Amino acid sequence: MFNKYIPIAFLGLVMMACNDQQNKFSADIAIPVTVEEVKLDNIQEVFTATGTIMSEYETTVTSEASGEYYLQVNPRTGEYYKMGDQIKKGEIIIKIKDLEYENEVNLEGAKIDLDISEMEYEKQKALYEKGGVTLRELVTGEKQLVTAKKTYENAIIQLNKMKVTAPFDGVITDLPYFSQGVEIEQGEDVLQLMSYKEMVMDLMLPESQITKVSLKQKAWITNYALPEDTIIGMLSEISPAIDVDSRTFKGRLVIDNREAKLRPGMFVKADIIVDKKDSVVVISKDAIVVRTDGKAVFVTRGETAREVKINTGMENNGRVEVLDGLKPEDRLIIKGFETLKDRSKIKVLNK
Repeated sequence: MFNKYIPIAFLGLVMMACNDQQNKFSADIAIPVTVEEVKLDNIQEVFTATGTIMSEYETTVTSEASGEYYLQVNPRTGEYYKMGDQIKKGEIIIKIKDLEYENEVNLEGAKIDLDISEMEYEKQKALYEKGGVTLRELVTGEKQLVTAKKTYENAIIQLNKMKVTAPFDGVITDLPYFSQGVEIEQGEDVLQLMSYKEMVMDLMLPESQITKVSLKQKAWITNYALPEDTIIGMLSEISPAIDVDSRTFKGRLVIDNREAKLRPGMFVKADIIVDKKDSVVVISKDAIVVRTDGKAVFVTRGETAREVKINTGMENNGRVEVLDGLKPEDRLIIKGFETLKDRSKIKVLNK
C-alpha cells in the first residue's frame, strides 16, 4: 500500500520544482518601463460649473410717438438697417413723421422766443447797471429767459420722440417689419438690441466652495462648439446666502467677449480657479496606483523598482500635487508599472 503513494509524492515534488524554477525565471526578467524625472511645477484647484450665458445689455425699444414709420439706411452698408447689424449709441434707426405733431411742438418758434429773451435780458442788464431799470425788472427779464430756455429744450425733447435711436453700442437682434410710411401707434415694439462684448453667467455653487471662492477670481469659459477657444471670465458677484434646500449659493461671472466668439443663450462650461500653488511636486494622475491602504507610485532605484506611498493634494486636468513621498529629481515610472511589484527588476527604455 505504501508503494502506491510513491508516484503521487514524486509528482508533487516535480511540480514544486517547476514552480520554483518559474518564479526564479520571472524574478530574473527585467520589465521594460518608461521613466520621468520628478520636477516642481504650478497647479491650480478648479471648480467646474455649467450654465447659460446672457448679454450684459439687452433692451426692447418702443415707439414714443405715433405717426408714419420710416426705417433708416445704415451708413456702413448703404442698405436699410436689418437684424444682425452692428450699431453705435445714438444712431437713428427709425424716424416717425407726424406733421401736425411737429407743428404743435413748434421748435422754430421756441428758438425765436429764446433768442428774443436772451437779447431782452442783455438789454435789461445794461440798463440796470446805468440805473435805467429796477432790480425787479431785471429779475423779470431773467425769469422770461429761463422760461424760454425750458420751452426750447422741451420742444427738442418732444421732437426727439419722433426718432428711435440706439441707447448703447450693440447688435440688432429683432426688427419687427413695418412697411415704409405705414402708421404705427405709440408704445409699439420697433427694435430689439443687445451688446455682447461682455456676457454674464449666473451659476449655483455648492456650500463647500463658499470659503474658497472670492470676488475677481478668474474663470476659463469653454463651449462645445468652440473646443479650441478658451475665453476669460471673472467672478463679479457672490451671494452670502445659502439656499437651505439645495445647499448652494449664487455667483455671477462677467465674461470678456470682445472677439464675439460667444453668443447669448449658449450653454458653456466655466472652470473657476479657486486656489493655486507654485513650485510644488506635480505628477500625472495616470502614474498613481491605488492600494487598499492608500496611493502609491513606482520609482527607480538602480535597476529595480521601488513602491513609494504618497499623499496627494490638488488635482486638475489629469495632474496631481504630491504632498509627500516624492522629491524633485526622483525618477518616476510612468509606463510599464502595471505589473510591477516592489523590488521588481526593470529595464528603462528612455535613459
